[in-house]
Amino acid sequence: MKTYFTPLARQLAVVMTVSFSYLLTSCELPTDAKAASSTPVIPVASAVAANGGTDPVKPADAATILARKEVPILCYHHIRDWKATDSKTSRDYIVPVANFRSQIKMLADSGYHTITPDQLYAYLTTGAALPSKPVLITFDDTDLDQYTTAAPELKKYGFKATYFIMTVSLGRPNYMSKEQVKELSDAGNTIGSHTWDHHNVKQYQGQDWITQIEKPTKQLEAITGKPIRYFAYPFGLWNPEAIPQLKQRGMIAAFQLYAKRDQQDPLYTIRRIIVPGSWNGANLSNSIRRNFGG
Repeated sequence: MKTYFTPLARQLAVVMTVSFSYLLTSCELPTDAKAASSTPVIPVASAVAANGGTDPVKPADAATILARKEVPILCYHHIRDWKATDSKTSRDYIVPVANFRSQIKMLADSGYHTITPDQLYAYLTTGAALPSKPVLITFDDTDLDQYTTAAPELKKYGFKATYFIMTVSLGRPNYMSKEQVKELSDAGNTIGSHTWDHHNVKQYQGQDWITQIEKPTKQLEAITGKPIRYFAYPFGLWNPEAIPQLKQRGMIAAFQLYAKRDQQDPLYTIRRIIVPGSWNGANLSNSIRRNFGG
């Protein structure tokens, strides 16, 4: 049986040297040399639904997707106040409650509109219109404070989010339960997969794809009663070999962190930014304007 490791500790070891102030424009982790992969599988029905039921349109090719303006996609982990035992590095992943409230209030006051991965997917593949000042808010690792603290704050402003669930932690102390995940889903939030126990995708072999991707996806579908179509790579790390495996298991898009997007399959290497714990609303606003022109 595999040993469970605390995901935050493992993730810090991978990305602790990244400078958050540069975000997407300069914070890029190295990736393996890209191998050519198959044409992305674009489910036309999804694109049609997102376009209001219009006739099917030919999905955009990779070059067109890469050329579209990137949407700010925020990545959160812990939403809680710092403790004396928290290291300086770990505090980059822990957003104090007051700072989180300031960030979300800034987004609302500035006219941002939260979108779903389905809306992002339709925009990237068909050019479907997005609301003004779109932003996608995501959470990784199933932490309980995402349900108890973050979700109510988002609800105040009518905001929706995407929760990438690590299934090994379901029901454990300080993590969400199956019932809480379903409640978030029923409230209109998106539930995505974040593997079984947060192992690095680059290390998968043989049955790992079933253990880490296939079984967790089926479990989340049973919990939510909805298809699970989106995936977030642990540590934000990916390789070209993972993409056909994700396609085979029903994923239509996947999210990384800072690396360059794959030139053949950009839908499976969508970039996100980690919001550091030290930022308040003004810091986040400045960074979005600087990096996305928002």
